[in-house]
Amino acid sequence: MAETKTRAPADRLKTNTKLDSRHPAAPKSDAGLTPWAIKGELILNCNCTVFCPCVVSLGKHAPTEGYCQAWAGIRIDSGQYGDEDLSGLNVGLVLEIPGLMARGNWKAAAYIDDRASHAAYEGLINIFTGKARGTTGLFKVLVSEFLGAERAPVVFETEGKTRRLMVGKVIHGEVVPVGGARNGEDIVVTNTQYWMGPDITVATATKGRVRAHGRVWDFDGRSAEICQIDWHGPT
Repeated sequence: MAETKTRAPADRLKTNTKLDSRHPAAPKSDAGLTPWAIKGELILNCNCTVFCPCVVSLGKHAPTEGYCQAWAGIRIDSGQYGDEDLSGLNVGLVLEIPGLMARGNWKAAAYIDDRASHAAYEGLINIFTGKARGTTGLFKVLVSEFLGAERAPVVFETEGKTRRLMVGKVIHGEVVPVGGARNGEDIVVTNTQYWMGPDITVATATKGRVRAHGRVWDFDGRSAEICQIDWHGPT
């Protein structure tokens, strides 16, 4: 008698079994459990015509234009992701928020310093997508579409009080603090509950150009921020 073969349904695709060579008792890696920390400085330039209201309203007040488009640069003075050293690396971000920051539905893209090792690159992606939890864990909640991450030459320069960020042909930005009433002192919003840090220096962009993911932005003369960061996770 001929052997009868049973065929799989036509709508079922055959997939290869993923092999795991680790011992069954070995712990599985989880980006949300890896300890990490970053200290350094963040600069940000957005399309707000006056200083960004999100700093003091914690995202409950709409941006001055009703929506937010922004680029940001992060200089990591010291940091680690697990056992991997992140010190000396830079990161660029492009952010797009359709309305109130606290309501989410953000779009984001990350540009990771091309000097980063493979482990540092993966760690920074986990941090800036929110997978690593902790300070930046809100990205996992608020970002509905991650446009992607890629390696790029990310240059963060400081000359006097001027900060510059250059990410290949994608971001060309320069921000300067706004001076206060006392000579030589900048305007600083202090003791905030803003997620980036409690003290935000009010700044303006002398250059704010973005060419990325079909977006062509020019925010020269618009709102900017300078913030010393001390971020960590996963808690």
